[in-house]
Amino acid sequence: MPGTRIQLRYLAHARSGDKGDTANVGLIALAPELYPVLEAQVTAKRVARHFKGMVSGVERFELPNLTALNFLLHGALDGGGTLSLKTDAQGKVFSTALLRMEIDLPRKLANRWRNRDE
Repeated sequence: MPGTRIQLRYLAHARSGDKGDTANVGLIALAPELYPVLEAQVTAKRVARHFKGMVSGVERFELPNLTALNFLLHGALDGGGTLSLKTDAQGKVFSTALLRMEIDLPRKLANRWRNRDE
C-alpha cells in the first residue's frame, strides 16, 4: 500500500546533546502506533545519509519500551565542547535537523498525523 511522505517532526519528539566528539540524538514516537514505522524507516544508514558530510558514522539503538530510537552521530562535533570552533559544539541542533528528515507513512496513519499542528 503506498504511503505519504512526511517529516519526522509530525511523528516524533527529538532531543540531542554531546558526548565528546559524538552527538547523541533521541527520537521518541508521539504515539506507540508510530514506533514500528520509525523503527523500520529511520535506520542508521538513512540517518548517515541525512547527515552526509557532517558525521563519520552512525549507530542506532532501539528502546521499544520507550517507543524511542537513540542515535550516536560520530565525528559530528569537531572535537566537541571546548575543543570545537563549530557554532553548535554541543550538538543541540542535530535533533531539529533529524526532525526535518522525511519518511513514508502508511496511508492509514497519514490522515491522522500529517499536518497535525498546522
